[in-house]
Amino acid sequence: MPVEVAREARAHSLKSFSGFRSTPSRSLGTTPRRLARQDVRTTHVLDEVLFQGTLGREQKRAERTDRALPVMLVSLAGGLDPAAAPIWDRALKALSAATRETDVVGWIKTGSVVGVILTEGRSGDVALASQVESRVRRLLSAKFDEQTLERFSIGVEEYTDVDRAAAGAPKTAHEVVKRAIDVAGSAALLALLSPVFLVVAALIKLKSPGPVLFRQERVGQRARPFTMLKFRTMHVNNDAALHQAYVSQFIELGKDSKSHAGTFKITNDPRVTAVGQFLRKSSLDELPQLVNVLRGEMSLVGPRPPIQYEVDKYKLWHRRRVLEAKPGMTGLWQVTGRSRTTFDEMVRLDLRYARGRSVWADLKILLATPRAVIARKGAC
Repeated sequence: MPVEVAREARAHSLKSFSGFRSTPSRSLGTTPRRLARQDVRTTHVLDEVLFQGTLGREQKRAERTDRALPVMLVSLAGGLDPAAAPIWDRALKALSAATRETDVVGWIKTGSVVGVILTEGRSGDVALASQVESRVRRLLSAKFDEQTLERFSIGVEEYTDVDRAAAGAPKTAHEVVKRAIDVAGSAALLALLSPVFLVVAALIKLKSPGPVLFRQERVGQRARPFTMLKFRTMHVNNDAALHQAYVSQFIELGKDSKSHAGTFKITNDPRVTAVGQFLRKSSLDELPQLVNVLRGEMSLVGPRPPIQYEVDKYKLWHRRRVLEAKPGMTGLWQVTGRSRTTFDEMVRLDLRYARGRSVWADLKILLATPRAVIARKGAC
């Protein structure tokens, strides 16, 4: 294909492009005179690996200002056919003419889908997004007949890796070892602590009518929902609005001063039973999550799994805590600050763990957990 391709290899691989969701973007602001000048410049198209790495970096830059990353996608039906190479050559020249030198063009899927990162663009303006698409369509219509033009699909979308699926990605050695530790550890603890399970279940039944276990939908890794298990600590049929309002305020305080720091759970919650207060302070209510670990929905070590209404309040950079690591029963946040910290600090601890996670780091957190539980600095 007569296209100059950048050959740098440093970037992580994105196995699919399902991390895009439709949303409008801003205009590129290119004048007709500039279009004519750009039409003759060499077209630079990054290969899949480099472009995917660039997407990740630009996503992080966008998150710092709490904005979405607009990306234009251009796909060609039958583009993988070798006979389509001349079509792509002319199409890429049109894209080069329609974009600024600061925008980044690269393959989402080689020969099939091209992406254009609209740097410094902002989402939310339908009219300006329409201008972007119209400009590209106009340039393509000048280069192709109507039949060929119908093979193209063009749209400006918002890139977010919250919904990105990576099921096809090969597992790393750390992930394999971590899963083995999770299976062996959770199975052993379930067998060893079975008498404790029976005693706690009996206490719950004797002191409060209702089920022994509390089931709640939580958001797991890559924003996938799962049902988390806990010993019930509250009266049945309680109103979740109190906790939702409290958590929303806690998240919105964000990085406020330490004077605003508090526990992530409500202190002196009237919905909690007498037995439930003891279970929470001792963290015994968390033990059924060993079943979630055995199922593979959670890990022994990882970020705390949030409720969906918490995620709805997240800023863009907060969402990485449900992307980059499987949720855990304990984690760096629990053993470092427990729940007495600001929300932004909690997220930073989770992200620090995700970036530097290793088997040794997991073992250190597991060994530090009993002391954090005994100290009772707040419920996990």
